Amino acid sequence: MSILFPFGNMSIQDTTQLGVVITKERKRLKVTQKDLALAAGTGLRFISDLENGKTTCQIGHVLKVLQALGLHIQVETP
Repeated sequence: MSILFPFGNMSIQDTTQLGVVITKERKRLKVTQKDLALAAGTGLRFISDLENGKTTCQIGHVLKVLQALGLHIQVETP
């Protein structure tokens, strides 16, 4: 999985790395977890779990969070 940034692509290998990317982008945008949760239509606990790399976060909610941050997922085949 690659997360597309305005400045390039990043390969994500696990949920911990995805959480780090989401946290960094949220902070870069100066958005609180609460505000991100409201923008994405999720709960504050979900944002916290996602940023901490919880492996059982629902993909539909993850996609909403990425969209709220202006991030995109690109899946590449081998």
